[in-house]
Amino acid sequence: MADAAKPITPIRLYTYQTPNGHKASIMLEETGLPYEVHLVDIEAGAQHQPDFLSLNPNNKIPVIVDPDRDRTVFESGAILIYLANRAGRFVQQDEALRTLTLQWILFQAAHVGPTLGQLWNYKIFVEPKLPPVIERFERETRRVLKVLDGQLRQRPFLVAEYGLADIMTWPWIHAAQEKIGVAIADYPALVRWYREIAARPAVQRGLAVPVMREEAA
Repeated sequence: MADAAKPITPIRLYTYQTPNGHKASIMLEETGLPYEVHLVDIEAGAQHQPDFLSLNPNNKIPVIVDPDRDRTVFESGAILIYLANRAGRFVQQDEALRTLTLQWILFQAAHVGPTLGQLWNYKIFVEPKLPPVIERFERETRRVLKVLDGQLRQRPFLVAEYGLADIMTWPWIHAAQEKIGVAIADYPALVRWYREIAARPAVQRGLAVPVMREEAA
């Protein structure tokens, strides 16, 4: 837990405007931990530069550096768990709830992100278009959304209350609609969950991070 009596040196967040980057910025906003933003322009290849590779040899954002603890953490799920413990927020004492949270965190990392990421790639970026590949990932997207909707029919959030699993998953559902054109209207519990989280001020602030160069100009 963070020591309220001792000022915390701002955590350095290396990020870009992507769903994975937004997981970290939303979490930092939710916890209230001080942080400073370092834009990593992945479209210009900044993630392949030696200074960034020294932080994450897997050349992916986000990365955080906690100067007070001399910690560098990459992989969004690991970052969220680290920040939860650092701030003493979203930390569950009940073992069953911790396991359920980890289950849905890993579901996002293994299914939600990869499926939507591949759909984004093949639907938006790859030329020429490959309809059989796009259709494959559209089918898998529907399956994944159905799984989430089924869980959210049973409870207001993915676990007992708003927490790490929701912060992991929400940015990808946001990107699915805003960037890929995926409709979620057929999944009413998912729609309710999405809208409720979208209204959180910390989520709105985190979604605006980082400010891109053209926005700052």
